[in-house]
Amino acid sequence: MSLLPRTAEEFSSAEYWERFFKKRGERAFEWYGDYNKLCGVLHKYIKVQDKVLVVGCGNSELSEQLYDVGYKHLTNIDISETVVTHMNQRNSERRPDLTFHQVDATQTPYEDASFQAALDKGTLDAMASEEEGALARRMITEVSRVLKVGGRYVCVTLAQESVVKLAVEHFVQLGWAVRLHCLQEERGREEEDSFALPVFVLISTKFRQPMPNPILEMCLGDDGVPVRHTRVCDLLSAVREYQAYSVLRKRLRTNTDPPSNLSLTLCDAKTGLPRYTLTVQDCPPGAKVPRPNQFAIFIVPRGSETAWLYSAPEGRRQLAASANFRRLVIASMHRNQDYTDMQAVQSELSPVVMDLAPPGMPTNQQVNAQTCLAILDPQFAEIDRVVLKPKQQSKQINICSSAASNHKKKNKKKTKAAAAAAPPSACLSVDSGFLCCAHHEVMVAGLSMLGAATPQNKDGPVSVLLVGLGGGGLPQFLRDFVPNAAVEVVELDPVVLQVAKDWFGFRPDDRLTVTLGDGLERICSLEKEGGHCFDVIMFDVDNKDSSVGMSCPPAAFVETPVLQKVFNMLTSRGLFMLNLVCRDLLLRKNVLERVKSVFPTILSQRIPEEINEVLLCFREAKDADRILPSLSQAAKNFQRTLSCGTADSKRKPHIDIAEILKDLKLE
Repeated sequence: MSLLPRTAEEFSSAEYWERFFKKRGERAFEWYGDYNKLCGVLHKYIKVQDKVLVVGCGNSELSEQLYDVGYKHLTNIDISETVVTHMNQRNSERRPDLTFHQVDATQTPYEDASFQAALDKGTLDAMASEEEGALARRMITEVSRVLKVGGRYVCVTLAQESVVKLAVEHFVQLGWAVRLHCLQEERGREEEDSFALPVFVLISTKFRQPMPNPILEMCLGDDGVPVRHTRVCDLLSAVREYQAYSVLRKRLRTNTDPPSNLSLTLCDAKTGLPRYTLTVQDCPPGAKVPRPNQFAIFIVPRGSETAWLYSAPEGRRQLAASANFRRLVIASMHRNQDYTDMQAVQSELSPVVMDLAPPGMPTNQQVNAQTCLAILDPQFAEIDRVVLKPKQQSKQINICSSAASNHKKKNKKKTKAAAAAAPPSACLSVDSGFLCCAHHEVMVAGLSMLGAATPQNKDGPVSVLLVGLGGGGLPQFLRDFVPNAAVEVVELDPVVLQVAKDWFGFRPDDRLTVTLGDGLERICSLEKEGGHCFDVIMFDVDNKDSSVGMSCPPAAFVETPVLQKVFNMLTSRGLFMLNLVCRDLLLRKNVLERVKSVFPTILSQRIPEEINEVLLCFREAKDADRILPSLSQAAKNFQRTLSCGTADSKRKPHIDIAEILKDLKLE
């Protein structure tokens, strides 16, 4: 048996409510919540001694419960004769002073200024359903008339925009103060058939003299701190935000398979300014997630909010996949806000993020790193080359972009002043045979495919152009272990060069030179000079624009005109090596297509447990059926070449060419 109207307009008809209450019988119908849910805000604005007009009382138990706690001056009115008769009969013995009257709320028989308060639970919403809200306007006009100065209209509503706009604009025009309380469902009490929208309580206070400037306020909960708004549109916007949050919360707490990438912004209660942005990322259906890994919060490192990994949907999906939790909430801090420390952020977010927990999570669970609800340390993903795969929820991974193997030198005694003035590298002997980065090892191993750097032709020179110095480990290895290698490094930042010298023992010479300047400009300059200058050109330069899903190289380095210049600068046996760090799969596809449009043969090697991959691009076309099978012998030859590359027998390359190239594939 249906108890809902066929059309919204029926809500405002007396005939509908007559049918409704006859069908429902004696069962109480509690629009938008019972006394227990509303008592906090009702007791705040309605005094026990107040004369109260209850508009559209229906068969709700609210008036009875208010009467029982001391409110003895309640006048209940409703348009339905059936419900009025029933309520009078129900209360005649237990509550003889609680009266119910059949009265049209738009034209009551009461004198002006008869009541200190008017209580409305859902009546405004029902009446506003009539076209253009004419009936609702007549009702609140009548309420305005019967209220005394200082009296309050207390309206429980779902605050649909057309309804709350009608009421707020009406009372602002009268010069009344307007305050809205948003009442949220308690965590753990959400039900499938409950309202998704939150319940609001509209409080309009009548002044003797109209206020020259509108008083518009919004509160969260019964006793939330009021946030002042200057315009009606701003107040309505705040209502929409609370409603959106409530709908999101409902979907996340009751739906076992909600859409991913839902997000919301949390604002500072005092200023109203955005403070956090929370994005919810669920694991794909059918994904195998460890039982303890139910819910985690990842706090984005401050200042990295626009990084592709955190701001792009695909980046967040990859972050969540690496975290491997049933649900991951990615929390970003806003730059115009102050945050004491990570502990304070955790405490601030703890009560909020539990609203976003997956179904089945305990309602009293707090955010911490020792339970199934974890805060993942932002150090996990601060550098794109690291894949976030924590073995423990509280584990922290520290990353270095450059390293070197070294030991202390046995120097003669120096004065303290001389020791203090010396750079750190003066006290250390750096082992140039050690390569800290796996992608550097692939680049070195790729030289085995040149065909010239072999024991049979070890006197042939190998010219290398490397864009990007870093700590200087790669160019020093090439200089020290590849026979007759001549290396030019292009580095944009002179500070990087100085750090490489001071901390990593980098020492240029006639076979290893450094050009300070922009890599693209240097390439253009060399290409204009003409001729095939280099056997190998390497790009190992990072991208400062973190909003792009490619950390290495900058996008300009893989544009087709630049790639064509690189092609023109290579000798006939030449090889272009690209360190590519690209999380964005579509962008990677586009980059690869551009590289393929210039270079006829490309081999690739992904770095295990990292995002890096190295592309080895040949200037001349290679036989696809022969190039990979021939790698084994080429690797052995080049391994011997490296071992013979230095006159210092104590220095050996720590690299296994065959092992490095075993997973090389043809693109």
